[in-house]
Amino acid sequence: MKALLKTTKSVKPAEVEKKWHLIDADGLVVGRVATIVANILRGKHKPSYTPHVDCGDHVVIINADKVRFTGKKLADKVYYKHTGYAGGIKSITAGKVLEGRFPERVLEKAIERMIPRGPLGRDQMRALHLYNGTEHPHGGQNPEVLDVAAMNRKNKVGA
Repeated sequence: MKALLKTTKSVKPAEVEKKWHLIDADGLVVGRVATIVANILRGKHKPSYTPHVDCGDHVVIINADKVRFTGKKLADKVYYKHTGYAGGIKSITAGKVLEGRFPERVLEKAIERMIPRGPLGRDQMRALHLYNGTEHPHGGQNPEVLDVAAMNRKNKVGA
């Protein structure tokens, strides 16, 4: 009797087909958007996902400054960075970052921390395009609109 062979096909970088997705982040929760975007950037939504190949798609996020937090995170969540000098740890709350000069960094850092570190992760992060307003220069790529709010409603338990 012949045994069944189970083989997994690995996708080669030349065989990867990258699509473009558009997400309107107005009023969406930061963590919920970040998990969906991180999975798209990594390519985990495709059946041909290969962990060591950049098989993810491009994601354009508009209204990145209008994301929201649940609970008291706007005042209580603290981001830390270090200057490199002794005693040089700096902190800032999520609310101050959203009111500051670059409010899209809240969403960018949330997504970046869900992507693996290293050369592959840096390549995947280059496919992320964040914009504060509703305008973006990627209209020529014809990005397909993703309704993240509907995806969140569908994935909730008991809904």
